[in-house]
Amino acid sequence: MAADAPHPSFEAYAAEPLPQAAVGSPGKDGRLELTFRRTAGGTALIEDYATAPFHVSGTLDHDPHPDVATVLVQSSAGGVAQGDRRSVDVGVGADALAHVSTGGSTKVQSMDRNYAAADVSLSVGSGGHLEYVPEPTILHADARYHVETGLDVAGDATAILGDVVVPGRLARGERFAFERYRSRVRGSGPDGPLFEDATHLGDDADPTAPGVLGEFPVHGSLFVVAPDRDAAALSDRLHAAVAGCDARAGATALPNGAGAVVRALGHRAETTVAALYAARDRARRRLLGGPAPSGRRY
Repeated sequence: MAADAPHPSFEAYAAEPLPQAAVGSPGKDGRLELTFRRTAGGTALIEDYATAPFHVSGTLDHDPHPDVATVLVQSSAGGVAQGDRRSVDVGVGADALAHVSTGGSTKVQSMDRNYAAADVSLSVGSGGHLEYVPEPTILHADARYHVETGLDVAGDATAILGDVVVPGRLARGERFAFERYRSRVRGSGPDGPLFEDATHLGDDADPTAPGVLGEFPVHGSLFVVAPDRDAAALSDRLHAAVAGCDARAGATALPNGAGAVVRALGHRAETTVAALYAARDRARRRLLGGPAPSGRRY
């Protein structure tokens, strides 16, 4: 887990003892494991395991694609607190189609000791497809959050990973008051590493500087991983999908023919989410032959 080997910028935080429940205590060390398999009736969630604060209440069938199984992960906590360590493991078997998201935004609460971390491990078997698109992450003042995401795909599998980060409670004027945020996404295939991408924002650098985020507080990324598709053509399609959006957005091909990534910058979470949704919908139509599901939660 990320908690066992934090980035050097988080090592000093890890040494800070917590005045309340320690790291690893019940409720502080949440685990979520989901396994999807192809069955005669379509994709099914055949195994699930969740410890607090995660909760899973089965699958939904509202996806426009008849064979996609959807899980909305719920949380019994009001947010991510200092000392929390969360682990998510999602496996999609051969020819299975799955969509995993959250019922609401992830609120990373204010901290004065230690830090919070999430370790996400995703795998997709031959002919399978996974969409892992949680609702936005909101970084409250003084938050320290470390996220590691690893994706392993078969050569003919596909995946869509989405992430939107809001640097504070914007309605109350809280912008870039968090202490440190680091997120790394790594993709691998049958022949080894495909790509690696990292975002690191801290109090030792100005995120509003030119070449970083500039005037835009909200940023998001959408990774469309499809090793057996034409990455340049996919990138062009996604770029066209976001060209007219309110957010500042564009697409580029990933290394090693892995697929494409879309970046979006916006003044509000809604515009950034809308831009990534437009790209996701275009990718869905290309990869699965149908639209992405709406944002409604039911």
